[in-house]
Amino acid sequence: QVQLVESGGGLVQPGGSLRLSCAASGSIISINTMGWYRQAPGKQRDVVATITSGGSTNYADSVKGRFTISRDNYKNTVYLQMNSLKPEDTAVYYCNALVLRSGSWQYLEHWGQGTLVTVSS
Repeated sequence: QVQLVESGGGLVQPGGSLRLSCAASGSIISINTMGWYRQAPGKQRDVVATITSGGSTNYADSVKGRFTISRDNYKNTVYLQMNSLKPEDTAVYYCNALVLRSGSWQYLEHWGQGTLVTVSS
């Protein structure tokens, strides 16, 4: 089994910063792409940022220049540094990873439990 555990969410004022973390654990052989997604109440889940095993990144237009995704392959952890936060960034943020498990022949998608980020005065 593989588990993704997120942390770092909370309440922050507009213009503030938060850093989200997501650590993968279990019988992991390797992890391919990791990413952050978010879902606001009543809306669909959208991609925020992704990062490949080689460090190539992609960002949603709405967060470019404000958010930075990074990863530590040794710790099987992905991060999302969020700066200049806006009220429209308020959402539940989910971690995602493509993981090759021990004894498996294919990569499978895994999701974290989600962490709430609220941007408000």
